[in-house]
Amino acid sequence: MRLITEPYLTQVSNWPKNGRHILAQYDDHSIVVYQAYRPAIGNFAATYGYFGGEFSFDRMSWIKPNFLWMMYRSGWGTENGQEVVLAIWLKRSAIEEILRTAVHSSHVPELYLDKSGWQSALKRSQVRLQWDPDHHPTGTKLERRAIQLGLRGEVLAAYAKDWIVNIEDISDFVQKQRQNIKSDCAELITPQEKVYSVFDRETQAKLGLSAWTE
Repeated sequence: MRLITEPYLTQVSNWPKNGRHILAQYDDHSIVVYQAYRPAIGNFAATYGYFGGEFSFDRMSWIKPNFLWMMYRSGWGTENGQEVVLAIWLKRSAIEEILRTAVHSSHVPELYLDKSGWQSALKRSQVRLQWDPDHHPTGTKLERRAIQLGLRGEVLAAYAKDWIVNIEDISDFVQKQRQNIKSDCAELITPQEKVYSVFDRETQAKLGLSAWTE
């Protein structure tokens, strides 16, 4: 497996306890995001390194940089239609473009002077931004917020093929770690993640990112 992993209990003390942060595994060239699909879609993507076959380009597709947020949403790969969990290496330039053009899925008065302006921006945008409570491996809701990004239109088409560096099926790893939660997380291994820094100040402000110093 290409993912870099580390014991969960080693990592958790280094993560922010609250606020809005993008937790992810990344390097100078790429960032890992997660998706979960039914076998027909997930197996195609893992085999060919892009999304095609039964993958739908007519609906919004959500990506999540935070592994544990993906685990919560997919029930650790047990939810119907989310049995194949994929780790997707995305170009750094692509995630920056996605974040730059994202529009919040709910009205944020500080960013949009009126609700109709936000609704117009949301209708035009091909990237939807959502902050939701992050979760402990057992499913307990945390104060920290996790980001997910919905893609559609030309952005989804570019993501599905042009922006992907690598795709890996991590379903077996996920199922093994789901069992390791029972050890009070002492044996739980998760992908190594840290706070992703967004350097463009306009994008920082739009996302509402919380300050963080390692």
